[in-house]
Order: sequence, then C-alpha cells, then structure tokens
Amino acid sequence: MRGESGKRCPQCAYEHYPHLHPAVIILVRDSDRVLLTRKSFWPKGRYGLIAGFVDVGESLEGAAVREIREEVGVEIRDLQYAGSQYWPFPSQLMIGFIAEYSRGEITVNRHELDDARWFSVHDLPDLPPRLSIARFLLDRHACPKGMPID
Repeated sequence: MRGESGKRCPQCAYEHYPHLHPAVIILVRDSDRVLLTRKSFWPKGRYGLIAGFVDVGESLEGAAVREIREEVGVEIRDLQYAGSQYWPFPSQLMIGFIAEYSRGEITVNRHELDDARWFSVHDLPDLPPRLSIARFLLDRHACPKGMPID
C-alpha cells in the first residue's frame, strides 16, 4: 500500500484507513466585511473562521448554521459549498462554506471563543496560514472580485 494512507494488519491482512471526523468551516460575509473569530490558544492577534464538528445524523449545512448560532449568535443565508481539506492529524475532513449574513448581533460564546467581530476586507488582522482552508476561503471569497488578501 505504498503511497496510500492506509495500513495493513500483518496478522489478519485487514486494511485500516484513518477514521474521519467531518467538520465545517464557514466564511460569513456582509458586503465588504467578514466575520472573524479568535480562540485563546491562537497566536496573539490571529483571527480565523467559525468552525466545528458535525454531529451524528446532522447534515453539513445544518452543522454550519448551528455552529454559527452557537459561537456568535447570528443568522445566515445563501450558504454555499466552497471547498474541502483533509488533515490526517487529528483525522479531520474540513468542509468549507461561504454564507451571507442575515440578521442578529454578535454574541460571543466565551466557552468557545475569545472574540468575534466584523472586519473590513480592506483592514484584516493576522490570518491563518495560506495552506489552510480558512485562508483559502478568505483569499477566494472575502474580497470583491476574488482578489487575494495581501
């Protein structure tokens, strides 16, 4: 199984592959601003996107709506799939969405986040690295006409 991520058991020959834990990550837009969040253990000044695991029996779309409600208390509309990224450690499949803000005031869930706020696409804080799906979503979908963020 050279070149594959699975492993074969030498005793029973069963092929084992990493178990996947699906998670959603969502870029919420409102005109020329984006909703960004901050976790306490991230580098100082770093902000990213709302994300969370999909519950058993839940759709990806339902998980996206739920995570946004739980973490920041706002409503969205026009949810659209935008991409995915697999991480073998910690066995996550990140499914990326973009959505438009619908209504509500930001209420930060302090059990999940340190901060959440709107940022102008012209004045963004420190963002996740370019190889992450968060940065992919921001670079491709945050700015007008899809211009990459500098």
